[in-house]
Amino acid sequence: MQLLRDKISITHLKEYLKTCSQEELASEIAELFKKFPSVQDYYQVRLYPEEEKEIAAKYKKIIENEFFPVRGLGKARLSVAKKAISDYEKVCKTNDALIDIMLFYVEQGVKFTNSYGDINEAFYISMERVYQQAIELIVKSSLKNTFQQRCHRIVEDTSKMGWGFYDSLSTVYR
Repeated sequence: MQLLRDKISITHLKEYLKTCSQEELASEIAELFKKFPSVQDYYQVRLYPEEEKEIAAKYKKIIENEFFPVRGLGKARLSVAKKAISDYEKVCKTNDALIDIMLFYVEQGVKFTNSYGDINEAFYISMERVYQQAIELIVKSSLKNTFQQRCHRIVEDTSKMGWGFYDSLSTVYR
């Protein structure tokens, strides 16, 4: 049995790519494009930046379906919804688009709690972390004016929720 080598590094990848012809590179990228939807989304945004909102809508739909599917009750699998954020982060071009998705996740979580009652501590911790990451990105990107009302509304919508959710979001919002 042959052992695998160490995980390939970006340096090794670049060395390999330098040995490829233009046609070979185009063929490899086309193969990746066919196999991986995230690569398709990446190039869709890269080639048609004006379509970033349509791509964002696709990832928002994944998040929304976890909380409020067209049929049945939401499963609220946070891992699925958070993966949509992570996947979108890899294809989006602007911080404001990423912040929008992150806040959408928290808004869906708040709406889910308002619809079905208190959830568990892990649920709220996840919402708090994503909210905090969004706030940090808002500050870093100087987008406070763009998102201030929306962030405030999220906090206000949690005022009657348990597990210290409101208190945590209020502290982050300040």
